[in-house]
Amino acid sequence: MKLTIKDLTKQYGNFTALGSFSCDFTPGVYGLLGPNGAGKSTLMNIITDNLKPTSGSVLFDGRETSEMGAEFRRLLGFMPQQQGLYPNFTLERFLYYMAALKGMNKTDAKADIERLIRLVNLDSARSKRLGGFSGGMKQRALIVQAMLGDPKIIILDEPTAGLDPKERIRIRNLVAEIAFEKIVIIATHVVSDIEFIAKEVLLLKQGELIGKGKPHELCKTIDGKVFEITASEEKLSDISDSCKVGNISKDEHNIYVRVISKDKPNDYKFIPVKPDLEDLYLYYFD
Repeated sequence: MKLTIKDLTKQYGNFTALGSFSCDFTPGVYGLLGPNGAGKSTLMNIITDNLKPTSGSVLFDGRETSEMGAEFRRLLGFMPQQQGLYPNFTLERFLYYMAALKGMNKTDAKADIERLIRLVNLDSARSKRLGGFSGGMKQRALIVQAMLGDPKIIILDEPTAGLDPKERIRIRNLVAEIAFEKIVIIATHVVSDIEFIAKEVLLLKQGELIGKGKPHELCKTIDGKVFEITASEEKLSDISDSCKVGNISKDEHNIYVRVISKDKPNDYKFIPVKPDLEDLYLYYFD
């Protein structure tokens, strides 16, 4: 199973939202990282056929998805960033409604819904109205609707936006669990969501793919550019002016500032540290 993106471009007049994007996706989790306006949502909307590209193509197992039409859409599960839920619907009614839109028969829908609401730990909320759900419960409901019909490709746009750490971990583990035999593409600003579950990370900036690879391989590209500075609290402003600051901690004597810099911060006491994906994000996008 392979999803192939070839030279995908989307332009609005003179503005290029996505430029000559190419990539192959096979089963596993792929993380799309980039700031707002990087082209992540444009890419996802083209894959899901909500948006037509200016040029380029999307292929599934060698076939143009634009020619597959409804056949391809049945292979897709999409969780949009906006929580477009019906507040007066119960969870169960909402899921049956979404199953009907996907063309599922009632018998298959019932079996799928029973399995999935248990998988995301929402069984006790099946008869509750969506308007009374917490943010985390709504996100889990949206993940369930994306998984209805056993899609081969699941696309998640900011699945943990606004969630507390416990809910974020729950959803991250769920995504890792379902990705063994599916292509899962996640767009997120929360790098910890994908650092340990992503097979590959794609870096998007101003519509261009500027980097791609396994998380640990990408982090190696900034070896020697991440440091921990030990200084007095009065020096924090100066450090912030001269370096990209990733993290700050302190004790009763000093502050410890994790910085990302092309040059060694020789004006301060420092030690080199191993880069992580958050450092990589700050290096390219801050």
